[in-house]
Amino acid sequence: MENQIKQVIPVMIYTEATPNPATLKFVVNRPLLVNDFVDFQKAEDAENAPLIKEIFLLGNINNVFISQNFITVTKAEASMWAELMLPIKEVMKQYLEEGKPIFNEQFKKPAQATNEVNINDSDIDAKIKGVLDKYVKPAVEMDGGAISFVSFEEGVLKLALQGSCSGCPSSTVTLKQGIENLMKRMVPEVISVESIAE
Repeated sequence: MENQIKQVIPVMIYTEATPNPATLKFVVNRPLLVNDFVDFQKAEDAENAPLIKEIFLLGNINNVFISQNFITVTKAEASMWAELMLPIKEVMKQYLEEGKPIFNEQFKKPAQATNEVNINDSDIDAKIKGVLDKYVKPAVEMDGGAISFVSFEEGVLKLALQGSCSGCPSSTVTLKQGIENLMKRMVPEVISVESIAE
């Protein structure tokens, strides 16, 4: 039937606190970026990501991280969530309800650390990435972030912290007491775990 009315599912957005007080997680009732993530450090990085650019244009935003069905926003220290939360929600809701794409065709994902196993990985690298994906990724995503493999040399595992994990006051404790202990148990070759700035 040509006259059927297209049913539009309203966009619902709710916020979740993260362990990082400067970061808030905006969860959407639809997928945004399945099995992937992109971390935007500044507005210029979002030239071909119009929704992310609109969020940066609200001002007082230091970082925007998008993955699965959420966007994590890190505010500038001087600003208050009371001033930013509703405008961010409104921008997201309007943009998504209009059905616009998250990225333009010209968008090229910036090079960033990943847990994807590739052909050049050693057996230990692949094992570490598997542990990160299975045991660390789900918990970290719940907090609005990502932790990705950078390198493993001479027993030292280097990881990149993104989204709410970047700059989080409790990330060092999580890294040392949580991830380092898990890695030492599951991959005995790991002696220590360190974070690097992405």
